Amino acid sequence: MLLLKPCCEHCGCSLPPDSQDARICSFECTFCAHCVETVLHNVCPNCGGGLERRPVRPQAKLAQFPASTERKHKPVEPEQQAVLIAKLGAIPPAKR
Repeated sequence: MLLLKPCCEHCGCSLPPDSQDARICSFECTFCAHCVETVLHNVCPNCGGGLERRPVRPQAKLAQFPASTERKHKPVEPEQQAVLIAKLGAIPPAKR
């Protein structure tokens, strides 16, 4: 089951289960669209993968399968992210 994390790992903004701004990698690292576009440049700082729009869990299923409430806020180090972007940014996520 997909873990719906409640906030952007970089900036800490809230990303409720119905957020259209949540982005995830294949390991479910979670960031907001703004950080993915302006800071991460579609390179996950944890695994190097690409980030995609997180699906919205249907309201009718949230009671049975609730979103996570554990907040993980670990801002990205700009220098480290710049190195990762230089290494992987030009490679399509499917080929990384």
